[in-house]
Amino acid sequence: MKTRIGAARKPYIAVLGAGTMGGGLAELFVKHGFDVSLYDPDPAALAKVRTRLSAADLNCGERSGPSALLGQSVSGDQAEPDEGGEMNRTSPRSSDTLRTTGHFAEPDGSGDSNSAVCHAEERNVSDPSPRHRGTLRTTGHLEAAVRPADFVLEAGPELLPIKRELYAALIPALGADAIVASNTSSLPLRSLADGLPYADRFVIAHFFHPAAIIPLVEIVGLPDTRPGVVGQVAEWLAQCGKSPVVLRKDCPGFIANRLQAAVLREACHLLAEGIADAEQIDRAMTEGPGLRWALNGPFAISDLGGLDIWERVADNLFPQLSAAPDVPQELSGRVREGRVGTKSGAGFYNYGDTEAREQAAAGRERTLRTLIANKKEMSRP
Repeated sequence: MKTRIGAARKPYIAVLGAGTMGGGLAELFVKHGFDVSLYDPDPAALAKVRTRLSAADLNCGERSGPSALLGQSVSGDQAEPDEGGEMNRTSPRSSDTLRTTGHFAEPDGSGDSNSAVCHAEERNVSDPSPRHRGTLRTTGHLEAAVRPADFVLEAGPELLPIKRELYAALIPALGADAIVASNTSSLPLRSLADGLPYADRFVIAHFFHPAAIIPLVEIVGLPDTRPGVVGQVAEWLAQCGKSPVVLRKDCPGFIANRLQAAVLREACHLLAEGIADAEQIDRAMTEGPGLRWALNGPFAISDLGGLDIWERVADNLFPQLSAAPDVPQELSGRVREGRVGTKSGAGFYNYGDTEAREQAAAGRERTLRTLIANKKEMSRP
């Protein structure tokens, strides 16, 4: 595949959506030396990302300047909710308006409409010394983010109409060889790309939260995806320390979420049957299979245990496992009660006030970084 990327430079990245995943993606690429534009029509969402990255090792501040793209200050468009709760979003096509339900990213209710430029020097766990300098530019103008991009990553809400409307708005600004990827976790690629003039360079790149930390990215193309596109995306992600997994064909939930969903369904079944409480079920995972799964997948573990043994286990156990097609009541009941997990303060567990949740999240992130660093160290020859 011919691209605008020369051997001497890395691609310019546009991330669309400044929510949890979009902010994490921007952080990931900037820390690995990529220049990034982060777009969101809601200034509060952009301000939240700038604040978070400033609190890390990114120097993120307002900047006004002429000409040069990365030093340029571009005023973001104001996004005001109307009486129906919708957001008016200016598209890159003159006065056209992109109207979608809800926020493109989840704001925190504070912020302004100014764009900003942030700088970071690349660091990683094994080498904390500065290496390359990346630049983050935030903007509320879609065309300003997309036009210079070689790789556009969409990280908006998991709603097909919103995504499709955004993809249509990309058409006038998208470069002839620019690659587009969606971070969707559940929508089929064909439904996202159907009818778009750049469908042959549109893929899924499914990251896992926190996007700046978890190595796995699942990549999905179509039979008519332009040759070289999937490989190019995998190469760029590998430059960020990611471990790309390429699917041979599109599949709802891809690989990892299907495996997670199967475990969650059985965990909910055990809880519903009164076999054990949530804490004991979680402990059985974290102190047992979870440790092995960090080093070996299900097929390697089956080989280690003996396929003859696992054949007997499957014969005895599979008929006893839950095959329920509906969402478990243990999950949906809590959602209806507003107990949706850490973001609400309660789910299967109680998580305390905002300060307690933030401290716990920071501790989990530190532990996760340490585990991943140790795993990489152990895998070295």
